[in-house]
Amino acid sequence: MKFFTVTGVLILSSGLLAAQQAGQAANDSGKAGIADEMKQLRDAFAQQQQQMAEQQKQMAEQQKFMQEQQQQIVREQEEIEKLRSQMAAHDASSGTAAPQLVNAAMTNAPNAASASISDFQSDRPRESPLSFRIGGMDFTPGGFVELENVFRTTNSGSIVTTNFGTIPFSNTPQGQLTENRLTAQFSRLNLKVTGKFGANDITGYAEMDFNGNDAGNVFVVANSHTLRERLFFADIKRDKWEILGGQTWSFLTPNRRGVSPMPSDLAITYDEDGNVQVGIPYTRAAELRVIYHPNDHVAAGVAIENPEQFTGTGGTGEVTFPNAFNAQLGTQFNPGNAANTTPNVAPDVIPKITYDNDFSGHHFHAEAFGLLTTMKATTQLTAATPFHSNAKAGGSGGAAVNFDLTRNFRFLANALYGAGNGHYMIGLGPNAVIRPDGNVSLVHAGSGLVGFEFLPVPQTQFGFYYGAAYFQRNTFLDTSAGAKPNAFIGFGGPGSANSNNRSLQQPTFDWTQTFWRNPQYGALQLITQTSYLTRSPWFVAAGQPKNAHLVMVYSTMRYIIP
Repeated sequence: MKFFTVTGVLILSSGLLAAQQAGQAANDSGKAGIADEMKQLRDAFAQQQQQMAEQQKQMAEQQKFMQEQQQQIVREQEEIEKLRSQMAAHDASSGTAAPQLVNAAMTNAPNAASASISDFQSDRPRESPLSFRIGGMDFTPGGFVELENVFRTTNSGSIVTTNFGTIPFSNTPQGQLTENRLTAQFSRLNLKVTGKFGANDITGYAEMDFNGNDAGNVFVVANSHTLRERLFFADIKRDKWEILGGQTWSFLTPNRRGVSPMPSDLAITYDEDGNVQVGIPYTRAAELRVIYHPNDHVAAGVAIENPEQFTGTGGTGEVTFPNAFNAQLGTQFNPGNAANTTPNVAPDVIPKITYDNDFSGHHFHAEAFGLLTTMKATTQLTAATPFHSNAKAGGSGGAAVNFDLTRNFRFLANALYGAGNGHYMIGLGPNAVIRPDGNVSLVHAGSGLVGFEFLPVPQTQFGFYYGAAYFQRNTFLDTSAGAKPNAFIGFGGPGSANSNNRSLQQPTFDWTQTFWRNPQYGALQLITQTSYLTRSPWFVAAGQPKNAHLVMVYSTMRYIIP
């Protein structure tokens, strides 16, 4: 019994000891597992931290890329706004745009470009919903339809184009008659073609109206007015050089900006009169121009233009030739109605330089120009004597300026003075006279204009102008064979006709009201012009009026093609 007891105790102790050892081993094994799990967790956490760091790096790179993209977008937007502001400075203002001074009376589209030819043409959107493309060229038709009423207090015999130099005196029947004319003949059609060939920007422009040489009975029944060529030219611009050829406004005609020949880029007032305004030098003639643009502010060029040996207006001329050569000289000078008979010597040469800049949003334009012209005459005293030829070169100089006094108030002025330039002054005086010996003598003349243009709101614009022209007397006692005693020849001498004008003056007020304007449908405008015109001849007989004068009022409803 005692043996079994001891044996049981030993067995029980051994079991407890084994159980204790097994528990200790299990405990040690559990600790090792926990350590492994902790290590795995730490490794996983470290891996996640590494992944998060890489993701943060990627996010930082993406954020940097987005910032760079945003900066690029901002730069592009700034470039777009800069280009848009440049275009807006040249374009006619729309009905909702900020006030801009534009020549609406001469603009043929709601947003007609007035930038230098080919500026922005390759990248800008189409100017009109009527534009279409053929090959690599964009074709943009334009123009306007207008109904015009003209009233004058004397019967000048003009329709929409006033013959300033022959308005009648009050002591004649025509000077006691008023005239009123309703017509649509000054409506206009044009086509602008633009494109880019390599480095060449190409622009072509054609403009026509119905103010041609009508039949004598045109107003009786059918009113079939004659279509005529106003402008037709092509312009190529490459890098800093520009070449233009065709029929265009004279290089002497002042610009609003640059040297562009487009009507909306010329400082030719808001007038409705087909002869523009006394004081504006102009022709629309065949011309070749070569222009250099050293930078965005300066342009310099030279043009050769068709000349004309001109002795006056009205078909009778203002110059009296020497008696001995009268028949010979009649076909050598244009008295205002000789179509193709004038034997001009050489083209007129016209240099011009312009400067443009914007100062605090106010545009400034200045230009200087010149004219070199030559007149020639050939006479023969008798069939047995040799021919006598004589040529005389004349020069003229001028300048023009316009600038924005405020955002919607502009001042403009121009002047031209020299010898042999009469036909550039709207043909109001002669270029030259002939001395008794058959030699040429040039007539000195000058003209100028000052004006203000005001745009209180985008739909309304006003123009105030004063223009004048002066022609110097150039007369001789006729000592040629067969001359009457004490007879004077030339221009402006004693006993000369009252068409020998010493001076002409014209103050004008213009008002253009735009009723509505839409890029897709065009614009509707009311255009009015009120002018007072006076002319004073060199010689007035005793008891005769010292000058002729009239008031004329233009009222026009115009629909501009979009």
